[in-house]
Amino acid sequence: MNRLSLRVTAVSALAIPTLILAGCGGQGGDGAPASEPNPDASLRVGLVLEPTNLDIRHTSGAALEQILVDNVYEGLVTRTAENEIVPALATEWEVSDDGLIYTFALAEGVTFHSGAELTAQDAVASLEEVVSDESVVGHGDLAGVASVSAPDDTTVVVELSEPNQNLLFTLTGPAGLVLDEGDETDLQSAANGTGPFTLEEWNQGESIVLARNDDYWGEAAGVAEVVASYIPDFTAGVNAALDGSLDVLTAVDPQLAPQLDGANGFSLTKGKTTDKYVLAFNNAEAPFDDPRVREALRRAIDHEALVEAIGSAALQYGPIPELDPGYEDLSDVAPYDLARARELLTEAGQEDLQLELTIPSFYGTTIPTFLVSAFNDIGVELTVDPVEFSTWLQDVYTNGDYQLSVVNHVEPRDFGAWADPDYYFHYDNAEVQDLYAQAVSTVDADESAELLAQAARLVSEDDAADWLYTAETLVAVGPGVSGFPVDSINSRLDLASVTLAG
Repeated sequence: MNRLSLRVTAVSALAIPTLILAGCGGQGGDGAPASEPNPDASLRVGLVLEPTNLDIRHTSGAALEQILVDNVYEGLVTRTAENEIVPALATEWEVSDDGLIYTFALAEGVTFHSGAELTAQDAVASLEEVVSDESVVGHGDLAGVASVSAPDDTTVVVELSEPNQNLLFTLTGPAGLVLDEGDETDLQSAANGTGPFTLEEWNQGESIVLARNDDYWGEAAGVAEVVASYIPDFTAGVNAALDGSLDVLTAVDPQLAPQLDGANGFSLTKGKTTDKYVLAFNNAEAPFDDPRVREALRRAIDHEALVEAIGSAALQYGPIPELDPGYEDLSDVAPYDLARARELLTEAGQEDLQLELTIPSFYGTTIPTFLVSAFNDIGVELTVDPVEFSTWLQDVYTNGDYQLSVVNHVEPRDFGAWADPDYYFHYDNAEVQDLYAQAVSTVDADESAELLAQAARLVSEDDAADWLYTAETLVAVGPGVSGFPVDSINSRLDLASVTLAG
């Protein structure tokens, strides 16, 4: 995560509002469509988080990426649900041996939804805007771009001032989207991309409607229309699925999942994410400037019991989730141990410790209630302060005015936050910063992953925070639906390959 590419979601214990892959296919219903796919079908999908506006260039957020990237907008490259980088508008690319020059070959016959033809100059102008304009999402991620050029109408060349292992991954997000140069579309409420769907309608507070782009340069979308209905209330979402209003319901509350499993032909899928629920310590402030206090709090948390309470989550003991390069099982670093936790507090001279947890109110009570009980077991009194998200952003994220906080860090490959002492964690470790810099600058992906793993272990051994769990997404897929994505759908929901029978 770069400075303000913090992205958070909440869904009870899953995912909501944000500052937050091309999905792998999954069979719907009982695993096979009831009849042949209907190319004229309208697919009705229930989502939770609605964008505040549609300007993906100037508004950060998982909600925008989820519905617009790969569906309406495309970049030179994109990524799969497993975070593998694959071609999009660029059919292929080459990287120079020194890692400084990336040469992309554009697909031919691509047009924008307006009918304008895509040229290499459109890609150049789009990337140059990100590089030069601080207000554009992803500006900081492309800080090392020295130049972008188009030797001809089908070739784009990006030259870096220094190697950047993250460049291609950055180009799979908003920073890499290609827009029509000079287009005057009002991106706040409309869109003009090159994707398999056009933006048909946005009924603010209710739904976004996508229509198949019949002039799409690639394989046509499997349905004629997608109606994405925004239903923030989880019970209302389940009711909408059961009454026949939805074909798919995403972000099913684990407590409500049994109502849908097998009902009316629905089946449940469980998907991996990079949604990291982080218990942040303000490392710059007492008592969290003492590593013994931080370790004690970590050892007081029974992560397996917490995951069981959440109902749809995976264990994560370090800053890198399973889907990201550098992942390692770090469960050995600070295992659950109440006796050792009490000893550490005594060693630190902390008795009758009183702490405050600041948490966005939309996360509900499961996590804070669990932490209050866990810390009480080691003699620590925890007060919970649920706040509006805008307040959290100002007080915690911007001003660093907090002791403990919990938030869901959605974005993949965001380890850079631990190498940034100005980030709201206020974690400052020169060795971690050096390892991360090496990981970014090497041109060898395997070497980069190994360096990240080393840095991640240091961060965990330093007890810089606690990683409560990685969220998993539950999706109810109705009968006749095939190809609906399973993994990483909180950050990217590729709907082009989905079909609906009947």
